[in-house]
Amino acid sequence: MNRIPIKRALLSVSDKSGIVELADVLARRGVEIISTGGTSQLLKTAGIPHREVEEITGLAEMLDGRVKTLHPLIHGGILGKRDLHAAEAVLNNIQWIDLVVVNFYPFEEVIQKQGETLSFDEVVEYIDVGGPTMVRAAAKNFSWVGVVTDPSDYALVIEQLNEYEGLELAIRKQFAQKAFAKTSRYDGVIHQYFLGHQEEGHGYPDKLDIVLEKWNELRYGENPHQKAYAYQLKHETTGLLSAAQFQGKPLSYNNILDAEAALTCVLEFSEPACVIVKHANPCGVAIGATIEEAFKRALEADSQSAFGGIVALNRPCNAASAKAIASIFMEVVIAPAYAIESQAIFADKPNLRVLEMPSPSTNAWEMRFVTGGVLIQEKNNHVIQPNELMIKTSVKPSQQDIDNMLFAWRVLKHVKSNGILIAKDNTTIGIGAGQVSRIDAVDMAVRKANNKIDGAVLASDAFFPFRDSIDRIANHGIRAIIQPGGSVRDEEVIAACNEHGIAMVFTGKRCFRH
Repeated sequence: MNRIPIKRALLSVSDKSGIVELADVLARRGVEIISTGGTSQLLKTAGIPHREVEEITGLAEMLDGRVKTLHPLIHGGILGKRDLHAAEAVLNNIQWIDLVVVNFYPFEEVIQKQGETLSFDEVVEYIDVGGPTMVRAAAKNFSWVGVVTDPSDYALVIEQLNEYEGLELAIRKQFAQKAFAKTSRYDGVIHQYFLGHQEEGHGYPDKLDIVLEKWNELRYGENPHQKAYAYQLKHETTGLLSAAQFQGKPLSYNNILDAEAALTCVLEFSEPACVIVKHANPCGVAIGATIEEAFKRALEADSQSAFGGIVALNRPCNAASAKAIASIFMEVVIAPAYAIESQAIFADKPNLRVLEMPSPSTNAWEMRFVTGGVLIQEKNNHVIQPNELMIKTSVKPSQQDIDNMLFAWRVLKHVKSNGILIAKDNTTIGIGAGQVSRIDAVDMAVRKANNKIDGAVLASDAFFPFRDSIDRIANHGIRAIIQPGGSVRDEEVIAACNEHGIAMVFTGKRCFRH
């Protein structure tokens, strides 16, 4: 049972690369080949002797090709245990099939390329039934049958045939594992497609299959002693792992996390914007009349923290921007496109990782692993509009204050809680991130803003539990505050703002980020 000679093989593939060469080797070794449809036609054209599956079953394919190989003479030949079922096989005219070479209708490629142009019912017709059924049967019976689902494995099959006239048990088991991974992935992609096309109001499913494919083995994880890998949703083509990298070392684990943080933040803005991130927190964010102005202002927001950071732009990177970025040490730059001149400038910084994302998008959902499970939530994609702001103080904010508060709120959604953000002229000037005490976050943001606070606005990701933060803020020239509201002491906090002549608005929505 360790080495089973291959006397009979079934070949039925959608991806026909290498199949003629494999079939030729099998035929020259006297292996009887059974084939179907397009594969049979290809073998016929190549002059390779074989039998069509209809000759075995005695039935032509039916129901518009939906039923071809679903027959006991095929599946009995694959599933039968040679040492237990030999007599029953003879009784039912079943002949053993020792090798199954199958790959599936390209459902994933269809939804990638034609998913928007084909109807749901048309896409469903590309779901393979017979192929996965044969593959699962052969994989289950790996003790007696070899199953090959990847054309890249044909060379190993030929090598084994030349050496042993069959496949070793270890190879059959390896192929079976790969086959079950293929069927699992195939079903997972179909499940995701159906999930994305369910009617409104059905909520999330009771069971969720997420299909990932290894993108790369990373040098290490957050720290050098940790192993790390990146896996990708293959049918997603607009996410960070699909970015084109022009130069620089491979992305590290931390690079990817920081780049994702920068990308999701910069996508908040339609105006020319720049986000600089360090340790997954924004340290400088700005809007400008041009992209080079946006970078200049974002850098000046906290030039010390920006050193060794990640830069994300939402406009093509021109020569002026590239020159400014290259003047300091940065790990990664992300932009929708790069001028030829900017690529030449970055070439002088070979360690800088340069990523191009022409049409970036982010997921609508977020997932976090916890012990024994995962948490899934909708992303905080809500954009506060001016008419949603509730002015709570006798002092009214100016239009400039409102513009700055809305800018600050968009950035604050991407700051680790507890988060306080001070902004002025559509530029962050002080960010207090990740503090366990709100007043500590206030102190950090004020310290970061230094002497630039006068006339600025302040945003808080959750309500102020006491008036102490307002009293602290009042000494530094803050004009207006934006916060969710909802504290039992809201009236005390509002009164403190009125005493100090500070305008305050409520959003009615919290923006924690953990």
